[in-house]
Amino acid sequence: MSETGSAETPTAARPYHHGDLSRALVAAGRRILEADGPAALSLRAVAREAGVSPAAPYHHFKDKVELLDAVAEEGWHELGEAIAKGRAAAPTPRSVMSEIGVAYVRFARENPALYRLMYHAACDRAMMPDHAKDDNSAWRHVEEALIEAGADPADEQEMKLAQIAAWCTVHGVAEMAGFKEFEPLREAMGGEEPFVRALINHVGIFARRTRAHHD
Repeated sequence: MSETGSAETPTAARPYHHGDLSRALVAAGRRILEADGPAALSLRAVAREAGVSPAAPYHHFKDKVELLDAVAEEGWHELGEAIAKGRAAAPTPRSVMSEIGVAYVRFARENPALYRLMYHAACDRAMMPDHAKDDNSAWRHVEEALIEAGADPADEQEMKLAQIAAWCTVHGVAEMAGFKEFEPLREAMGGEEPFVRALINHVGIFARRTRAHHD
């Protein structure tokens, strides 16, 4: 049993400041998600974890779905920050796209439960939520990096295809990079990060954009 609902962690030990209840509930949801998975998340469980009355979460979330969306949104913000750091840390203009990919895969591998929730919450949406269009969103960083690498922002269809191709690539790498079958190759290449970087650099969308920028 995790510590999220144990008798050893009294609810009074997790006070929150007035006006911060929504944030406290999302943080509680994140702790439960990481400890016990999405099946353990409920408004009652989150209230208990946050140290508030069972009715309190209903002032902010009408049901579990809204709570899960709020936790997922926090994950998307964190992914955007991770990608921004990867983009800024790229040693050369040619390596920006691959470093974005490495940052994405690292985030997915370090936050597996949150990552799964983010995609579960997004897969049935007819359009991206507003926070996905923020200047520091992961999607926006990919878009800007593609333009810097030579993509034509006026060609909306090509831009959309390039973004989706890049996204599908790193999502696939994140899903498969940890396969045991690849362990000898990962070790031969010096670990997971060099292995992931090499995989990303072997994919057409990244290699083509890199060459375009270099030329």
